[in-house]
Amino acid sequence: MKYSMSALVENKPGVLNRVVSLFRRRNFNIDSLTVGRTETPDLSRMTILIEGTEAEARKVEKSLYKLPNVVHVEHLHDKPAVTRDLALIKVEVDGQKRPEVMQLCDIFRARVVDVAQNSVIVEITGEEDKVESFTELLRSVGIIEMVRTGIVAMGRGQHKVTPTNGYRKTGKKTYKNVI
Repeated sequence: MKYSMSALVENKPGVLNRVVSLFRRRNFNIDSLTVGRTETPDLSRMTILIEGTEAEARKVEKSLYKLPNVVHVEHLHDKPAVTRDLALIKVEVDGQKRPEVMQLCDIFRARVVDVAQNSVIVEITGEEDKVESFTELLRSVGIIEMVRTGIVAMGRGQHKVTPTNGYRKTGKKTYKNVI
């Protein structure tokens, strides 16, 4: 089963390396890892997707908390959440394939973001299954190149990833209900 978790970490050099090294040392495979700044400039948010058991997911969470720059970790697989993946796909087209690609884009709500004589670049955003299905259909047309961002996730409604009890001392700062 796939487990997604969100980790708030200090926005400092080397934090990503520490997290990835932890996964390597513990022999866990990362299906997807995305990192970006948050509304708080001092914090970044990692969305991590792993495949394994619930016990392994809990072990990852405990291990992440041992890292000095990790502020908070939360599992999102058991909460209502919005998840998205972004893909840019360069597809080989000619006069006959171009309408087929355009029709697939309409069906999947994808956008053509670049057009050349023999290729188009398509952008699709959505849940992982939607992106996978679209990609599989484009394989028969002819994918030249593809890049995907990985999963980003956010809890629905009032749910907010915040440090445990609103507090977590990290290094020189104490985060107190600022997230």
